[in-house]
Amino acid sequence: MTGPRPPADRVVLCVFDGLRPDFVTPERMPNLARFAGQGTWFREARSVFPSMTRVATTAIATGAHPRVHGIVGNAFYFPQATRSHVLDLGRWDDISLAVQATGGRFVTAEPMGDVLARAGRRMAVVHTGSAGAAYLINPHARDNGHWTLPILGREHGGTPEAADAVIARFGPLPPRRLPRFEETDYAERVFREHVLETLKPDVALIWFNEPDTAFHYRSLGSPETLDVVRTVDDAFGRILGWVDAQPDADRYTVIAASDHGQITMRDALPLCDLLRGAGHVGRRGVERTLDGARFVMTGGNMGEIRILEGGAARRDAIARWLMAQSFTGMVFTRGGDGIAGEVPGTFSLSLVDLDHARAPDLVFVLRSDDGPDPFGHPGLGLMTEGDVPVGGGMHGGLNRYELNTTLILRGAGLPAGVIDRRPSGIIDIAPTVLATLGLPPAATMTGRSLLDPAAESEAPRIYETGLGGFRQRLASAERDGSRILLQGGRVD
Repeated sequence: MTGPRPPADRVVLCVFDGLRPDFVTPERMPNLARFAGQGTWFREARSVFPSMTRVATTAIATGAHPRVHGIVGNAFYFPQATRSHVLDLGRWDDISLAVQATGGRFVTAEPMGDVLARAGRRMAVVHTGSAGAAYLINPHARDNGHWTLPILGREHGGTPEAADAVIARFGPLPPRRLPRFEETDYAERVFREHVLETLKPDVALIWFNEPDTAFHYRSLGSPETLDVVRTVDDAFGRILGWVDAQPDADRYTVIAASDHGQITMRDALPLCDLLRGAGHVGRRGVERTLDGARFVMTGGNMGEIRILEGGAARRDAIARWLMAQSFTGMVFTRGGDGIAGEVPGTFSLSLVDLDHARAPDLVFVLRSDDGPDPFGHPGLGLMTEGDVPVGGGMHGGLNRYELNTTLILRGAGLPAGVIDRRPSGIIDIAPTVLATLGLPPAATMTGRSLLDPAAESEAPRIYETGLGGFRQRLASAERDGSRILLQGGRVD
């Protein structure tokens, strides 16, 4: 005897890296705006912290926060794998080191790909981002008998036969140059003609690395960036047109999502040099060496600091120094009471669901605000030197415009033309995909299915702490054992 038929037979998931929802307008993205009118738009969806691609990718794959899935940064010091440098999770060689060191369980939560495989379902991915992000969206693709194409080629992933098959059918992989026009068009064609038409998986996912790359290097509102935005929207329109032409189109659920937003960088700081001037000799993670360092840090508009020499005394001194600087927005440390961290004035990493065993000693977020950039888009911030050009976009912190994500669902019985403003997030994508196919979530998933009946939204909880003239505030929505981070920053 069989149970009730699930809401859909197939799920098509399209991720637009870095897409802010306020860019989804009829003028800029007519196909996505039309799609929003056909489905339910979760307008207050949020990323996780750090709001970085590889952290968010893993949150989408596992339906869990970093405290559960263990990917605590785009790059982080992981001595279990190597003590010679900071792991850059965009690189396949560094991913391979981590996978080997953990016996294949670098991701410490169960991804939806594993749940699908256990139920005899198939997942196929076309990914135009880094090798690490392509791996993290379905970490055990080979073991599961699934299919993942990293656009970088066969040597940048665990399923090289996918690249071989695509090159044989569609020709050489596209050149990697800015903006990513060729990659977008090539990936969309492979996704539509090979994945959807030929492979016919239960879950088909395409990850566009635009508009994220254009935002970083061409700024949020430049004419060139808007051309990129229109290009990915056109690609989505072709995918949607294919779905709508199928005789069983009503049995497809289509999800359009982004992993994080972005804000514009108004200035860059030599933070590692400034710390050296304060008596703390360190290295930046991008240097790929730890020689002579008492600490190592990653950068961007936020970063982690790992103490290599000096223990808690050095950690405390660096935290106090950061809180005394006008450019610092927020500071987090381990432990504490769940709200305040171990160092007075700091927040606890557990308050932002970053308290995994791999978590750093200290996390900083540089100052940002809601001011307009030169193109009128709200959200301005600071970053460390050497990341993207000043005037480019960045993400990673807790500004609401870098946390707010695009999340629109069509099908599975959801109402059309509805804007749902309940707190939701990228952690809800995996449980929703599984529920759409009639499958239960993994035990490690902290998100919830967006197909569940609407619940009353609770008022956001506001947390505040600080030391001396430094005050920081965080707003979050608590939901039955999980948390959606709404925004955070320094209090003037």
